[in-house]
Amino acid sequence: MATLSTHVLDTAAGRPAAGIPVALLDLDGEVLAEATTDDDGRVASLGGRLETRTYRLRFVTAGHLGEHAFFPEVEVVFRVLDDRHHHVPLLLSPYGYSTYRGS
Repeated sequence: MATLSTHVLDTAAGRPAAGIPVALLDLDGEVLAEATTDDDGRVASLGGRLETRTYRLRFVTAGHLGEHAFFPEVEVVFRVLDDRHHHVPLLLSPYGYSTYRGS
């Protein structure tokens, strides 16, 4: 079974985004696991071993970006199709974000 980690970088500030709440959900919205990014903006392991299916990662960014954040939350939908480790980084700025499958 696959494993999952994530990393949030604040590209506008040029540093990791510490203290971001992150939740792993199924497609029905059921919370499967929750964590908060560490001082390096990382969650080393989330959700234990993952089955082959589609998941959501929800990042609550309002606390980091401020009360007037354009994106108070970011949700990334991804599929686990194999038993490898999955790393889903989030690059965050006040008016944009991007993500990719990392290693």
